[in-house]
Amino acid sequence: MSKLISKSEIEKFNKDGAVFLKNKFDIKWIEKLKKGIERDIKNPSPRFKSHTTKPNVPAYLEDYWTWDIVPEFKDFVYKSPYAEIASELMSAKKINLVMDNWFLREAGSKSSTPFHHDISYFDIEGTMCVLWLPLQPTRKDEGVAWVKGSHLWEKLFLRVLFKDGHKIEGSECLINGKKYELPPDILGNKEKYEFLKWDCEPGDCVIFDMRTLHGALSPSIPKKTLSRYTLRVAKEDAKISYIGDWTSYNYRKAMKDAGYKDGDELGGKMFPKLYEKIN
Repeated sequence: MSKLISKSEIEKFNKDGAVFLKNKFDIKWIEKLKKGIERDIKNPSPRFKSHTTKPNVPAYLEDYWTWDIVPEFKDFVYKSPYAEIASELMSAKKINLVMDNWFLREAGSKSSTPFHHDISYFDIEGTMCVLWLPLQPTRKDEGVAWVKGSHLWEKLFLRVLFKDGHKIEGSECLINGKKYELPPDILGNKEKYEFLKWDCEPGDCVIFDMRTLHGALSPSIPKKTLSRYTLRVAKEDAKISYIGDWTSYNYRKAMKDAGYKDGDELGGKMFPKLYEKIN
């Protein structure tokens, strides 16, 4: 039976909500993902966006759900070790894809990542984790920081837009018996929290629980262009959960058009199986 991570790394993931893994991805994967981003920028999907609101300034770019149209991403999704690593971290029998995306922050960009947790951005509930894979050497103050243990708060926070200004979408509400709250003011109360952040070399990564709050702690402006690839996956307990109009994205329409109904298990074309344990 393959063991790609240690018992202590699994314990850190469960306790802290995020774990740093050293040199888990061969440099060939890093170079392949860089080529994928270059390809995507030249021929972006309809979901491509810039989070920078001012024209003619260094940009903060993103695209998502492009794994099936960018061959480099598709290769990584199906053939990299991530799905098996995720199965070990989450004690999963099966791993399904949730969504891939990438971010690129050009040198000099003043845009930053707001504190948020990913669970509120998706019409899926269950046990999920996220790969955060920087594609250049990234110092701890150049990347994001994770709020230690925030995945255990049993709270759901409203979405925050990544565009400059970081507007919160919607207002506090109760949906399907679940309360969605305003996210806490992390930056204004840094002393109240313990943060996790790491220096990363190419091949290093952070994997975190979908409920873990994370964002940029410092207003540092990168002197070099930084990109990262993220990949969200779920274990076998995950299911479709349409959680209210305030979370509506254009991908919700795509999900419904593809026939996914509330309560459905993950699978099919949009959420393919990536890994399954063989007993």
